[in-house]
Amino acid sequence: MLLAIDIGNTNITIGCIKDDKIICEVRIATDKTRTSDQYGVEIKSMLETFGCRIEDIEDCIIASVVPPVFNAVRNGVYKIIHKPPMVVGHGLKTGLDIRMDNPASVGSDRIVIAVAALAKRKAPLILIDIGTATTIEVIEPKNMYIGGVIMAGPRISIDALTSRTAQLPSINLDQPGNVIAKNTVDAMRSGVMYGAAAMLDGIIDRMAEELGHTSTIIATGGSAPYITPLCRHDIILERDLLLQGLNVIYKMNKV
Repeated sequence: MLLAIDIGNTNITIGCIKDDKIICEVRIATDKTRTSDQYGVEIKSMLETFGCRIEDIEDCIIASVVPPVFNAVRNGVYKIIHKPPMVVGHGLKTGLDIRMDNPASVGSDRIVIAVAALAKRKAPLILIDIGTATTIEVIEPKNMYIGGVIMAGPRISIDALTSRTAQLPSINLDQPGNVIAKNTVDAMRSGVMYGAAAMLDGIIDRMAEELGHTSTIIATGGSAPYITPLCRHDIILERDLLLQGLNVIYKMNKV
């Protein structure tokens, strides 16, 4: 069984994969103050609570976009499985032809999502990850990763509104009603969520103009189920691209 871990800015996604199937998936909060011992104990406890035995884990792969947390998680994992995890980064085989100014600077989460999507579908692809940040990346035929955009995610927009204004309350990402809202909470929800959807639609249109063709559009990330139904483009929702991509990369690089 493979232990796959993605360290994101808000949550750490942890999955156990056996025979290419995700048999367990849990999330814990990303916390820069935790020690490796704390992460090790929490990961072990969470997995066993959801029916995954530590003794059955044969190997581990980790992707991270949070350098201050990465070492604590890696060392914590080593303490519970007694093997150094494989780390997604420069030097691993991915099958991508990365056409960026500095390929090594591309976030590991973006690479993992691209690998997972290409394992299921052929390019051209536009891949959207709606989390703490929202990223959109473009994959052209022959697995060419040609770039994309990075912008604030819906939750950052909400946090910015509530922290920088005196009278606006915190809200959740419940499905909004009409675009034209009748109260403050609904107006905030409408603005953030329809605004995010309209921004995605607009950028997808501009990308298609720049590329000269349409692409298959895929979305993932914690906020994707709330935002993509509000978009006007046909967007395929894939909930587990990160874990699936980690599994594919592990198999590519397993010695």
